[in-house]
Amino acid sequence: MSAQLPGPGPFKTIPNLVTIVRTVAATALGLIALGVDDRVPWLIAGYLTYWLGDSLDGLLARVLGQETRAGAVFDICSDRLCTAILACGLVLEQPHLAVPIAIFLLNFMVVDNVLSLAFLLWPIVSPNYFGRVDQTVFRYNWSHPAKALNNVGIVVAVVIGNLWLALVIVIAQLAVKIASAVRVARLSTHRETVA
Repeated sequence: MSAQLPGPGPFKTIPNLVTIVRTVAATALGLIALGVDDRVPWLIAGYLTYWLGDSLDGLLARVLGQETRAGAVFDICSDRLCTAILACGLVLEQPHLAVPIAIFLLNFMVVDNVLSLAFLLWPIVSPNYFGRVDQTVFRYNWSHPAKALNNVGIVVAVVIGNLWLALVIVIAQLAVKIASAVRVARLSTHRETVA
């Protein structure tokens, strides 16, 4: 790609305001869930706030023409904060699933985080445009179905309460993310030849 690298863009945007509000709200709900005995309603509210807010900030960014690289990084970091706190509530609710939840967190907080930030190596505004770099990595990581499965799989496994199902889900997710990260690492060494 020979395109000019887009600037970070303005930080004061409506989508970033939505990201702030949804992050504060989901974090607060998650923290409340950590301190009460009946945490399930708080966790549900926290996850719904996180997921709906995450969808809304992205939608507004596209509709309002306010997509920025700074906004994409902010969104990625905010996702990790919300997920970490809410996952702690899941561990308290289903302690026997602590290992798969820990594997999920390792994947989402480290492997997926690095993978999501890899868009910064190319002249694209966010991971949502990674299809311009590589369709396979995009399909398995940032297409609508892939985004939906990123967090929902472990939440469903926790709701069901099955250790083996949870392990299968998180190990499969980790394998996809590692394979994608390896592919992105190879692509990054040949950035100038990627069309």
